[in-house]
Amino acid sequence: MADPISGARAFPDSRFYECGPPLSLADLAEWVGSALAPGAPRERMFVGLESLKRAGPGSVSFCAGRDYLADLGATKAGACLVPAALAGQVPEATVALVTPQPHAALALLADYFHKPRQIKPDAAAVHPSARLEAGVVIAPGAVVGEGAMIGAGTRIGAGAVIGPGVAIGRGALVGPRAVIGFALIGDRVRIHAGAVIGEPGFGAAPGPTGILDVPQLGRVILQDGVTVGANSCIDRGAFEDTVVGENTKIDNLVQIAHNVVIGRNCLLAAFTGISGSTVVGDGAVFGGRAGISDHIVIGAGARIAAAAGVMKDVPAGESWGGSPARPVKLWLRESALIARLARRRSGGGE
Repeated sequence: MADPISGARAFPDSRFYECGPPLSLADLAEWVGSALAPGAPRERMFVGLESLKRAGPGSVSFCAGRDYLADLGATKAGACLVPAALAGQVPEATVALVTPQPHAALALLADYFHKPRQIKPDAAAVHPSARLEAGVVIAPGAVVGEGAMIGAGTRIGAGAVIGPGVAIGRGALVGPRAVIGFALIGDRVRIHAGAVIGEPGFGAAPGPTGILDVPQLGRVILQDGVTVGANSCIDRGAFEDTVVGENTKIDNLVQIAHNVVIGRNCLLAAFTGISGSTVVGDGAVFGGRAGISDHIVIGAGARIAAAAGVMKDVPAGESWGGSPARPVKLWLRESALIARLARRRSGGGE
């Protein structure tokens, strides 16, 4: 079987998402309730959704806030969902689809263009189209979906679910009742009991009838030698992939959110939580119950103490602790100072 971890990025990956037929600009505008300017190319056809950075003329993108103005100004998208305040920032070649709730409009279009593939209720336990190499062991109660690929010598535990299109390399282990979807898994990966790989990342936005789930259209990629502990969760990306690098070891009950990229040879102890779009360098270490904010960078070789709350970038090679986290030496000095002040106030002296 070919290496399941392909360097090419196809969005969305057709192994995991069914694509609806193209829509004209006029239909798109009507669907999301946006008025088109006179002279807009109403017959231009669109085939799906993409991020601002990656979108082309046949893609619809979105921008909900000023944090992404640079990407909006450089986008090649054929159309873009924007609030009225940002309509003037849309490039000339891109049609502005003005809507008060871009995320809600995005969710509506995603449901049309890119439906996640699911295991059908009447499907066989191992779908006839699944490809299993020699020596694969499927324990009782396990389910393998349409088009899945499993490499030689891999063992699938009792009650595990391997979703449509999932690729798992050689010599891997999937524990009992683990659930894997929307994922490409390398060789010698160990996924222990109850772990969940590839569920939607946490994204929510206000819509006309209440809070809506924001679509998650990416994948999870676990490279060779990764270990995922029992009952840990790794969410698939929104418009990018969630990636865990070679030989990284993840303990039980760890949460890794959408679009996170973790380098090689990292260690994540139990109850660590890494929020969306954070980037972790090679060799970083996280103590138990460390919490990492979103959209930050943890440098290569950084060490995060147990129960630390990291709110900003951590330089490579540094050790941080406390909440909010700061360099360990500073944290320890501050803790010692506070302890001395407390003793003085209570009359305990030094």
